Formats: sequence, structure tokens, C-alpha cells
Amino acid sequence: MSDLSGEIIDGRYELLHQIASGGMATIYAAMDTRLDRKVAVKIMHAHLANDEAFVDRFIREAKAAAALSHPNIVAVQDQGWNQSGVPAVFLVMELIDGHTLRDYLFEQGSFSPAEVIRYLIPVLSALAAAHKIGIVHRDIKPENILISQSGRIKVADFGLARGELIGNTMTAESSVILGSVSYLSPEQVQRGIADARSDVYSVGIVAFELLTGEKPFAGDSPIQIAYKHVNERVPAPSTLKPGIPASLDALVQRATSTNPDDRPRDADQFLNELREVQALLDPKQRQLSLELDLPPIPVRNNSRRTPRVSPSKSPEPSGRVSTMVSNKDKKVPPEKTSERVHAEKHHASARIKRNRWIALGISVLIGVGGWYAFLGPGTRVVVPSVAGLTVDQAKTALSSLGLKSAVTDQVFSEDISKGKIISSKPAGGGRMNAGETVSLFVSKGPERYLVPDMQGLTIEAAAALIDKNSLALGTITEAFSLKIPQGFIINSSPIAGTSVARNTTINLNVSKGIEQLPLASYVGKGGEQALNELTDAGFDVSSTYVYSESVPIGIVISQTPDGGGSAPKGAKIALTVSKGSESVFIPNVYSLTQAKATAILQDLDLHVIVKKIGTRAIKVVIDISPTVSSKVLRGSKVTITVG
Repeated sequence: MSDLSGEIIDGRYELLHQIASGGMATIYAAMDTRLDRKVAVKIMHAHLANDEAFVDRFIREAKAAAALSHPNIVAVQDQGWNQSGVPAVFLVMELIDGHTLRDYLFEQGSFSPAEVIRYLIPVLSALAAAHKIGIVHRDIKPENILISQSGRIKVADFGLARGELIGNTMTAESSVILGSVSYLSPEQVQRGIADARSDVYSVGIVAFELLTGEKPFAGDSPIQIAYKHVNERVPAPSTLKPGIPASLDALVQRATSTNPDDRPRDADQFLNELREVQALLDPKQRQLSLELDLPPIPVRNNSRRTPRVSPSKSPEPSGRVSTMVSNKDKKVPPEKTSERVHAEKHHASARIKRNRWIALGISVLIGVGGWYAFLGPGTRVVVPSVAGLTVDQAKTALSSLGLKSAVTDQVFSEDISKGKIISSKPAGGGRMNAGETVSLFVSKGPERYLVPDMQGLTIEAAAALIDKNSLALGTITEAFSLKIPQGFIINSSPIAGTSVARNTTINLNVSKGIEQLPLASYVGKGGEQALNELTDAGFDVSSTYVYSESVPIGIVISQTPDGGGSAPKGAKIALTVSKGSESVFIPNVYSLTQAKATAILQDLDLHVIVKKIGTRAIKVVIDISPTVSSKVLRGSKVTITVG
């Protein structure tokens, strides 16, 4: 979302600068120009403002926090939709001048048990107030715990809260788990449900992290972390950082149990048990409860009545009063009466004169107001903001005010969905005469272009094609290629067919041709060694096996092409490998069994013929032809007689 600093929202809140930005909204420090005070304004991202589910969740956050009044909860002061200027759904909160608990964790690494308890007590006190009226926060983490410059701890971001007062923000059917996975309870991961015990689990994880400086589980992806929360037990903090008191260690273990029934039932019980642990660690420590010690006393209606004086106790008239009464009965001299009447007439004339001027002023104002309303600019219609609406919705809204509408232009937009209105002329808040036409500017959606296929083109041709498709030429790198000739494009990044925005940089990979590799000679070396090393170097190797009377079996007889120079990568290399001598000598297999003798002869590539004589159960070789030590060619027939 673009930076809205300097904008005035709802005609009241001047955005000063960004404080933070997340996946759903951006928070700005702002000035409430009506009350002249600094506030925090949370503005939903424009691309989410058209999603009813997100808008409902955003408004639900306001209701959740507004339903709570507690010194440790960030107060919500206002919520609305900006009707003029930039379309925005916004939430106004008190501005906390300070840092998050995450900032302190980054700075200090971990805290002592006493410090951890001091941090957790205000947090649990705030959650206890929420749990009492049925509100569950569901996103407790160090980022949502704020610490002001004065040391006041505030719980923020009830955007995932749920309860009877505000409805639900997540159901099991949605299959979507919101919140920070490192602090999610097992039941939120498995079933998408949460109650007060889920907040207790999250506070337990925060306590673990404050004590040890580490989260209990780590993983390469959020899914792995969530799986560990469901299937593994959170270890005791003392296993990572020795010296933690056993009572605090056990309480954190119980709060982070995978079974919700084993945890404290709500934040109030957790708070009471934590205070007991604090008392064990430091008996002199006194804690002040944030709850009222006495219930509020209602104001009685009769307390506002005027006191009455009893007639029986009416005071006696004083002498002074009697004198005043007696003087009233006396007659006034005629001269005195005429002067008083003249003064009274003079005084009455001044008052009447003043009233006449006032009446004249009111008449003028009524006349001007009537002219403005019936004849002047007041008769003009105020154009509503239609940004973010469809054309049909905008026409309906405008026609109900007596205005016409027409689509003037369609332009690309990265923020506004296709078919939705980007702006109007005049914009929201402007005035027009009834029957005039409002110009609408409609989004064509994000501007996207396909990366063309440039394989096999020259650099010049590829550059021209990139420019034609409203893209930008990036870096050019070179690489060897077996298929693409030198100087031509191998591929691009992003690859061909990818949809990208206008002026996206396209990097090209250009062929340097086929790589030339050094070629060694393997003549006289083992055939298997030659095959493996040449193949690993990138050559296409084939082996032919022949008999040789001079080269031992398995040794390379010849190589094509010869070694000692270089050859292109992937070139074909032909090896001729010795199969050994073509002739063999008949071995002595007398007295061996038929099976053993046959195996020895077949290993020499000889064809064995067996003749059996006699009646012995186990027969052995008693004769062989050709005779022992005779030299024969491999494949020759050899007859053995067994008996």
C-alpha cells in the first residue's frame, strides 16, 4: 500500500507518518484535528477493503476493543470509512509512545523470573477482563504487547478476537488458521477453535520465550512449527536456562499443556497462580489489583433535587425585611415617580432597539440560507465517493441522487481489482447539478505482459522483442550450450510465458557455444577407468571389446580421437578394449565333479560336451579331449568323460 502520510481521513485525522505495516493494515501516527491530540490510525490495505470478510474482521476488532475498558488494553476511539479523498477503512486508537515487548526481547535476549512476572501480570489482568465478558484475544504474542514510555503495559490488536459480543472471526470449516503460528495452541491448529485456555497457552509460550530468549519450537516452515505444537510437549524453561524457580517452571509447563483441560481455565486463574508464585519468590512484594475494590455505587435520583425548608421551621422575618416591606406601603413622591418612569422608558427603548437589530440579522440569515438552499449552490447534489465499487453499484448510488454516470476511461491498477472504480470526476464530496454526468475511471486490473520466447534469437532481436512487449532489458550472461550456437539466446529470466508487470527487467542467457574440454589418452589404462573418467568429463563414450594376443584383458588397446588435445563437450569417444588372448590352454580337470569341471571350462569360453559311463552315484572326470595343455581357440568344443 502506498504511503498515505499527509492525507486527512474522514475530514478529521491528519496522518503524520507510518508506525508499522502488516499483511492487513498500516498503522499511522496521526493528529485528531478536532480535539487537537495525537492518535494512532489503523488503515486497511486498499486491496483488502473490497473484501467483505476482511472488512468485517477489521470492524470486529473495533467492537472487540471497544467492548473492553481496562488500563492495560489499547483503547479504540473511532472507526469508519473515509468518504472523501483516498478510499480507506480505518480504526482510531490511542497512541502508545513506546516499544513492543519484542523490541525489549531483541535488546536483552531474556529476562529474570521476577521481571517476567512483572511483564505478565498486566497482560493477564487485561485478558482476564476480556475473558470475563466472553472475549478471547487469540493472537497474543510479544508484538501485540506494548510498553509506553511511562512503563504502562498495553495489550493491542484484538483483530482475531471472538466472543458473544462481537461474533466469530474463524470457524473450523474455513480451514484457515490466523494468528502467529509460534504462539498458536494445538486446538487452534487442529480444529480452528479457541477459548480462554487458548489465550492461556499463548501467554505460556510468551513466558517461555521471556525466560529463555528462545521460542520452544523451530522449523523451516510454519507447517512444521504448527505440527510440533500439536505433537510435541513444550519443554520446561529450566531445560534451556538453569536457575528458573521450580514453581514458575511448573506453572509455565501447565499453561502450555497440549491438553486444554490441564491448563488454568482462564487468564484470571493464571493471574492468581502467578501472583502466588511471585509471593513465594518475594514474600515482601505487594501487588495492587487493577479491579475495583468495591462495586460501583449508583447515583440516587433524589440527590439532585432542591432541598426543601420545612414550614414549621421557617425563619422569622428580620428587622431589615420588615423595614423593606413597610417602605413598599409608603407612597412615592410624584417627582420621583416621573423620573423613574422616564428612565424605564429610556431603558426599554434601548432593549427594543437591540432586539430589532437582532431580528433584522436573523431575517438576513434566513434570506441568505433560503437563497442558498433553493436558488444558490445549496441546490447542487453532493457527489458520493464511489471508489472501490463496481460500475453497476456506482450507477445505482448516483442515480438515486439524480445524477448520471458514464465510464470515461479504463486504466490499469495494481491496487484496485478489475472492474472496480478507481476514481470519479468530480471526486467524492464534489457538487453537481441534478441530471449532470459523473465520469467514472474503471480499473482494468494489474497491467501484465507475457515474457516472449527468445530462445535461438540474437541479442539484438531479443532486445527489440523485449522493448516491443513493454519490458526492459536487464543483464546479459554467457554460458556454454550443446544445442544453441554461439551468440544466440539460450533462455531468459523470468522464463518465457511468465506474466509480469510493465517495464519488468528481463535478463538474458547467451550461448558461448560448445565447451572445449581437454582430452587425455587412456591407451594402456583400464577400460573401466577410461569409461568412467571420460563420461564424468562430459564426453559420450562407447567401448568395443576385441581379442588381443599382446594386450592383457580389460586394458584399452586404442582410443578415437586420440588423447593429448581437446574436444567439444559431449563429443563421441570410441574405446577399443582387450578381451585377452583368443586362444586358451586346456586345464587339468581330472577327478573333479562334472559341475566343477564344466564351470572351469566355460569360464574359458569353451563349449563343454559331457559323456557319462559307469554306475557310480557321484561321477568325476576320468577323461578329457583335447588333452590337457592343448592350445585351442575360445569357443572350441571340449569333451569330458565322467564315470
